[in-house]
Amino acid sequence: MSDRPFSNFDPPSNAASTRNLEGHPNESQEFMARSGAGDVGAGSSVSGSKKSKRPLIIGIVAATAIIIFLAVFLPIYFVVIRKSHPSSTSAGSSGSSEEGGPGTTVDGKPTSGGDGSTVTVENGTEFTYHNSFGGFCAGLNWLRIPLGFWAIETWDGEPYLAKTSWKYFLRVIEWARKYGLRVVLDLHAIPGSQNGLNHSGRLGAINFLMGNLGIANAERTLDYLRVLTEYISQPQYKDVIQVIALVNEPLAGDIGVEPLSSFYLRAYNILRGVTGFGEGNGPYIALQDGLQSLQLWNDVLPGADRVIMDGHAYFAFGGDNTASMVAPAENGEPGGTWPAQACTAWGGLYNNSRNAMGPTFCGEFSAAPNDCGLFIRAVGVESMHPQCAEYNDWENYNSTMKAGLQNWITASFDAFGDFFFWTWKIGPSKAGRVEAPLWSYKLGLDNGWIPKDPRTSLGKCTSLGIASTPWIGTFQPYRIGQAASPTVPADYAAQYPWPPVSIPSADVPVELLPTYTNTAPISTLPVPTFTGAPPSATQSFDGWFNDNDKVGGITTVAGCPYPTGNPAVFDVVPVAPCTGATSLGV
Repeated sequence: MSDRPFSNFDPPSNAASTRNLEGHPNESQEFMARSGAGDVGAGSSVSGSKKSKRPLIIGIVAATAIIIFLAVFLPIYFVVIRKSHPSSTSAGSSGSSEEGGPGTTVDGKPTSGGDGSTVTVENGTEFTYHNSFGGFCAGLNWLRIPLGFWAIETWDGEPYLAKTSWKYFLRVIEWARKYGLRVVLDLHAIPGSQNGLNHSGRLGAINFLMGNLGIANAERTLDYLRVLTEYISQPQYKDVIQVIALVNEPLAGDIGVEPLSSFYLRAYNILRGVTGFGEGNGPYIALQDGLQSLQLWNDVLPGADRVIMDGHAYFAFGGDNTASMVAPAENGEPGGTWPAQACTAWGGLYNNSRNAMGPTFCGEFSAAPNDCGLFIRAVGVESMHPQCAEYNDWENYNSTMKAGLQNWITASFDAFGDFFFWTWKIGPSKAGRVEAPLWSYKLGLDNGWIPKDPRTSLGKCTSLGIASTPWIGTFQPYRIGQAASPTVPADYAAQYPWPPVSIPSADVPVELLPTYTNTAPISTLPVPTFTGAPPSATQSFDGWFNDNDKVGGITTVAGCPYPTGNPAVFDVVPVAPCTGATSLGV
């Protein structure tokens, strides 16, 4: 097997022109060595504390816009096994060069080369290849595309624009295919809300694995994950959309690790029931750390096929740290204490997760050391940090400030190893300028505080005198698709049954909580249509990968009373079960 299991992509028609995938004016974005593509970004929460993030996410809910994240990806561990530049620090190591070299030919025609080479692809099309990084895979090469559940459907009373965002999702997928980008599909907002924050689609109480509708909303979420997996596992999508992230930032500190672990196991069984096992059979499955320490998940889903961890890391919401960004760091360069703080906090953490659990990446971070910037906390909420005037005035950053920021950012790159920056681009506000500058990768790239070549981060933590746990360099075969019949141990499955034994904030035991049933028509997702193309061009695709999966769609149980409100409250507290027969999976 190639050490690059994700390398089989259509070549870009014009590698010189990397397109910016922009959203509407009030959008924000996210995923894997990261960068987002949208116009307004924001922060995140830390250690389970409820901090609002992603300014104007409410606008996304209203417009059901797609959130896009470009990955600034120092070759992902589970995509390109690290072969060169070994490092004893954090997560660092460089990417390996592209296979083949200048002058490689097929039938006498060049298929690879350096900057400015003319490349002829199999169908005879020629394009000029531009790569100023010596042939290395460096720069923006992944998208994280978060979707709200309303891309699939909405139910009565839900204030979302149904299905519209799916059309734009498919458009972005074709752009990704054209430009050689890989995609993580992130279910970012789910029924009931997984964290009570605005970017979950509902501000207020958590109604996922919590409260009186906690099991019902989880069942509905499982069905939507199944529908998405059926679609993206089709041959025309599986090489582009290579990861599905189950739920963005479920608040594990409130929900509890045990209910969330039960959900992760249930989701895994359903999705692998759709796809089968082993490399090439459906996407990798990403589990979010729930805004807890990655070490909490070291033993999650042992033996499971192609399961990976996604951690989100911010200092921006940890209090008013006023350490100087222009003071000398340990290596004499600007950055003050910030570069070392990144290496110390994150380097060992991410490599420990790789060593114990398997492939791990940072799914969210930013260049911001604080919560300064327009709508970073929430719409209409201003930061009280005493240095906001300095950090928001990006047009007047001097060379020392830019160097300090770059050193702190490259230290973060080195510590994470594999990462996504939140976000790719923030557009001007009504004031006519970018007002959350340290959340915009493109702004930093254009103005000198983000490096042109992310490989310059390699060894940054070592230069600061910080050596943390090294990655051992191998993963278990089942974690990277090399086990034909991986098995989750029976004792683990028994420990985390579905539904969970109990969930927080419910007025009755789990066995009395309402559920849904699989008796509705399946909500298959539509395939794209093309102007001027006959229907026969896409009629072989029906949005459903596994024809043996004939279980119906999720719906309410006739005659069952369901609680209402936020949080959900029973009109009459049930004393007997009123549940549906759920049998999700093939």
